[in-house]
Amino acid sequence: MAAEADSGAAPQPGSDAVGLDLGLPDRVLLVTGPTAAGKTEIAISLAEELDAEIVSADSRQVYRYMDVGTAKPDAQQLSRVKHHLVDVVDPDQAYDLAAWRRAAIAALTDIASRGRRAIVCGGTGLYLSRLLGGLDAAPAADDRLRKRLQAEEEASPGVLHERLRVEDPVAAERIHANDTLRLVRALERLAAAGDQQQPGGGPSLPSRSLVLVVDRPREQLYALIDSRARAMVAGGLLDEIVALRERGYTPDCRAFDSLGYRQAWACLEGRLEAGELEEQLARATRQYAKRQLTWLRNQLAGQWIDAEHGDEFSDLARCFFETG
Repeated sequence: MAAEADSGAAPQPGSDAVGLDLGLPDRVLLVTGPTAAGKTEIAISLAEELDAEIVSADSRQVYRYMDVGTAKPDAQQLSRVKHHLVDVVDPDQAYDLAAWRRAAIAALTDIASRGRRAIVCGGTGLYLSRLLGGLDAAPAADDRLRKRLQAEEEASPGVLHERLRVEDPVAAERIHANDTLRLVRALERLAAAGDQQQPGGGPSLPSRSLVLVVDRPREQLYALIDSRARAMVAGGLLDEIVALRERGYTPDCRAFDSLGYRQAWACLEGRLEAGELEEQLARATRQYAKRQLTWLRNQLAGQWIDAEHGDEFSDLARCFFETG
């Protein structure tokens, strides 16, 4: 059954969460992997085969008007399988991990209510891990830790962002290297989580889950990343930025602090030559993919499968959904 992406209003931060023990699917399949590895097409093929719907776990595909730079599923792909959490908020709206998790729980509940199966697909690893394990409560302020981190940054600018890249590459991608306040807060949360016996904290997803990680040889993955960078530039990434500016959005929107958009805005403002955009985008994306791979290997338990082994994805998914 084909349908367009779900474009309903997303729950706002602070709203009541959907009950985690009522109405959810009994099994949820997760498809993840580094950027450009082929997650989207694999998830769509599985959804077609298994009569499932897809919940996007991508921190940038939630934004409207940002299509080229987020490698969002195109119209043809969206027509094949119903997608949730694609195009749900405007680029200047606040949208964080907690808001996404509430919306994902609501989408999963809706899918289950119609007797469909659910596939969660995306490369934002922290979204996936917190969907499965729950949210940590915000840690209490630690003045001594905060002052120490601030002093370290003053003594060596950039050290906090580099540390965050190692410990939480997804957060590092989201937070600008000069945003010391948010860097300190992110590192405080990681320190607090490390002190807990169960770092996942909070209520966990009461569904059986299977995580399939789309893998590729490193050289092949980098070649695909380079190809995607070329396609984004040729496909109108700069035109998309111009259109966003004409809608009244400015470079300081949080949605634009991500791969592709930082480089494109720099190009539009004359801080980067147009001829350098493709290479800058490809290089930054390769670096991001490397961090994703490290995070996935260390933080999310899953079965790694070569992207070319489509039958293996199908066999594991079917077995997961159809056996007792």
